Amino acid sequence: MKRLPALFVSHGSPMHALEPGAAGEAWKGLARSLPRPEAIVVASAHWETRLPTLTASPRPETVHDFYNFPEPLYALEYPAPGAPALAARARALLEQAGLGAALDGERGLDHGAWAPLLHAYPAADVPVVELSVQTALGAGHHLAVGRALGPLADEGVLLIGSGHMTHNLRDRVGSGPPAAYAREFQRWVSERILERDHEALAAYRERAPHARRAHPTEEHFMPLFVALGAAGAEAVPERVFDAIESGALAMDAYLFRPAAA
Repeated sequence: MKRLPALFVSHGSPMHALEPGAAGEAWKGLARSLPRPEAIVVASAHWETRLPTLTASPRPETVHDFYNFPEPLYALEYPAPGAPALAARARALLEQAGLGAALDGERGLDHGAWAPLLHAYPAADVPVVELSVQTALGAGHHLAVGRALGPLADEGVLLIGSGHMTHNLRDRVGSGPPAAYAREFQRWVSERILERDHEALAAYRERAPHARRAHPTEEHFMPLFVALGAAGAEAVPERVFDAIESGALAMDAYLFRPAAA
């Protein structure tokens, strides 16, 4: 099998699971455009741990990690199988790279993982391993995590970072035009991604316009760096979805194709 690309998706509100909208259609299209993976490793902004940690359950539960949403959302299940052997392989790669790592045999899949996958792979028949983030360790750490896991892409594993291009929930509005600051941050990130300027991206907190307003906390931006690291510096980036929901939540998705593809 040829090397698979890496992906970054902005997973949006849990309501996308019930009402996919344009983002859900984009996730479906992405899956259709790619070779079917043997398995998926998805770094989710909704799981923070001290060390990079991977789900190792053979049957991970569907975690409904949200509150005050419509009851049908809590009835949804995404019964994809786990992949304990893949989790162990990923842990070994992280340790070989000098990064501490752990396995969690009880953790299920949170909505950062299952909400996009529900539309991308609705049959839930591709094994899924979730990977945690370590927000306090910053962008450089997550680039290193992605680089360590990059060899999995040559083994039929689809590596996904699931977070958000902007994530300031206090700025959400019911209607109206996109916030200017969200557009400016989104544009700056897009330019750096397309230029493959990973150094500038890793320093986004100091260099990007409105970075602290776009991400008051950083956990939702860290999965982007896992995807960038996994894809490698020579990967060809493609912006495959661009929208802003609720005035301030940028929903960008990027595909990072192998340079030779």
